[in-house]
Amino acid sequence: MGNAVAREDFEWVYTDQPHADRRKEILAKHPEIKALMKPDHNLIWVVVLMVLAQLTAFYLVKDLDWKWVIFWAYVFGSCISHSMTLAIHEISHNSAFGNSKAMWNRWFGIFANLPLGLPYSISFKRYHMDHHRYLGGDGIDVDIPTNFEGWFFCTRFRKFIWIVLQPFFYAIRPLCINPKPITRLEIINLLAQLSFDVVIYYLWGVKSIFYMLAGSVLGLGLHPISGHFIAEHYMFLKGHETYSYYGPLNLLTFNVGYHNEHHDFPNIPGKSLPLVKKIAAEYYDNLPQYNSWIRVLYDFVMDDTISPYSRMKRQLKGEVKQD
Repeated sequence: MGNAVAREDFEWVYTDQPHADRRKEILAKHPEIKALMKPDHNLIWVVVLMVLAQLTAFYLVKDLDWKWVIFWAYVFGSCISHSMTLAIHEISHNSAFGNSKAMWNRWFGIFANLPLGLPYSISFKRYHMDHHRYLGGDGIDVDIPTNFEGWFFCTRFRKFIWIVLQPFFYAIRPLCINPKPITRLEIINLLAQLSFDVVIYYLWGVKSIFYMLAGSVLGLGLHPISGHFIAEHYMFLKGHETYSYYGPLNLLTFNVGYHNEHHDFPNIPGKSLPLVKKIAAEYYDNLPQYNSWIRVLYDFVMDDTISPYSRMKRQLKGEVKQD
């Protein structure tokens, strides 16, 4: 089961996050990057096709044996579901319709949310903007694990369980760290989702509902794509708090692996992040990077010096503005 890891607290830092300064420096040297700051309208059609693919799957699994429902939920449904959460991530940055049509993006996010089974899109957008503005901010950035997670999930076996249960921690953590008043859009997101789930159950029964919910839970837990949760900000190398991944799973995840590039330029759609890396290669080529999210998951579990505590954390100063 492994021995307890040495780290007993987060890595507290007293400097600002590096992304704002690097963005200014890169834009001064490569102003042509500004041309990439525009919406990706192709995202709209990709999301529509993904929703249709899941609707087709809901229909096809309704009469299968349970073993095949579970099989397809993990092999196919989990991939589509996790990919859709990253489409919602893109939409939260207004990448579908642009900043001038922010509400169009909110409504589209609710639509993209439907095949996941659980309301997610509107709340994610509120908390994700805090993650960008206040990366590692104590009590603000809910991407940072709780002290309980760091303290308890400290052996190899427990870290494995933590990976399996990641979707539950991501759902519960905001309520523990930074609860926010519920907004009208969140209520609409909830009602739309419940109505969709009821319709699917009425049309095709419990196996379709199980496939939908199991795919979402499995896809965000013990799954190769879930390596990005750990790869993005867990401190495998001291002094580095954001890491990029340049492997093939970017094709399924809207290039979320280009994570240094994304934090430097959050208003550039994922489709264009490889161009950012190419244009400003001198800034990114020498930063720590990954080529395998599966290896990240393995190393996280097996390396006794890595745990949920392996994150940089900041005590924020001055006024904090949240969505």
